Amino acid sequence: MDITQDIQSLTTFRNNSVAFLQQLKKNKRPVILTVNGKAAAVVQDAEAYQRLLDIAARADAVEGIRQGLEDVAKGRTRPVREFVASFRRDHGIPR
Repeated sequence: MDITQDIQSLTTFRNNSVAFLQQLKKNKRPVILTVNGKAAAVVQDAEAYQRLLDIAARADAVEGIRQGLEDVAKGRTRPVREFVASFRRDHGIPR
């Protein structure tokens, strides 16, 4: 991060939005916008944002798998037939 370019006031961004959009597209680095000297928003290129969403989705999937494996290792599972029978019984679903 380059604070001379990547942290700007909202007013500066608003007054130079075309130049900032070109910068975002070129360097793919987000810009932190400030209001009264405090961080208020982050603006980034749509492609870079999509990459961030993809990374987060993969991390969620990996965490789900990790939790599932932990459940198996700690014996917190049961056979599917047992689950289905219990589910049917609990919800009044006939066979």
